[in-house]
Amino acid sequence: MEYIKLSNGVEMPTLGYGVFLVSPDECERCVSDALSVGYRLIDTAQAYANEEGVGNVWRKSGLKREELFLVTKVWISNSGEERAARSIDESLRRLQTDYVDLLLIHQAYGDVFGTWRAMERAYRDGKVRAIGVSNFQAGRFFDFAHYVDVKPMVNQLQCNTLVQQTAIEPLLADFGTRMMAWGPLGGQGVDGVVKSAELAAIGSNYGKSAAQVALRWLTQRGIVAIPKSSHKERMVQNLNVFDFRLTDSEMAAIAKLNQHDTGTINFGDPQFVKHLIESYG
Repeated sequence: MEYIKLSNGVEMPTLGYGVFLVSPDECERCVSDALSVGYRLIDTAQAYANEEGVGNVWRKSGLKREELFLVTKVWISNSGEERAARSIDESLRRLQTDYVDLLLIHQAYGDVFGTWRAMERAYRDGKVRAIGVSNFQAGRFFDFAHYVDVKPMVNQLQCNTLVQQTAIEPLLADFGTRMMAWGPLGGQGVDGVVKSAELAAIGSNYGKSAAQVALRWLTQRGIVAIPKSSHKERMVQNLNVFDFRLTDSEMAAIAKLNQHDTGTINFGDPQFVKHLIESYG
């Protein structure tokens, strides 16, 4: 495993296992399989309704708490200082832990500044080792990061070989913020990452699949990737990307595959925001 260092010195694995859209019933099996094959970063969220499953599994796993990197996110309905503070304690209870390694604001809506104050307090109190945001596009991210005291350590964004997020990278660097990639193998309006002939051709040089090349491209850039699979053999393949390194020319060739630099979801679309808030808020 390779690691990146966050702005406060916390080391974070560059590859983890995500449980978005993993049902509560399936979560325990999937996370158990993920831990058994070597994943040590698990990414969940209040809105996924499977924090409790993650907590049950790691408690039964025999792993020490410091061997795991747990990530969760505060949802819109829990925004605001008081509600966010209560929700953080509830997430800790469901995850069966005294602290989470990384806590994110899930969406850039609701009282995000109040939520951040609660997260800063949790950070100072040792309930959280690092704090950040998710799905904050460039303008929203700058406005937010400019005013808060503790700068976001991570921004989790849709990012893969077809959605490369190159435009926001300099802005994140200005604030010492690292990128974390959801959808590293596609999904959410992105098709073709794992079927890419270009990635497969590069992978043939190393005995790797297109998916493995796509994940290596991210981790080699210092971007944390959280692929999801319900199949144990695929989990193993996704994790097996640290025994080769892409050349500069291969990295440059992959950079030319970019199609939707800022993502396939318009997070500024009023109808999308209305849907999020009214359906899930």
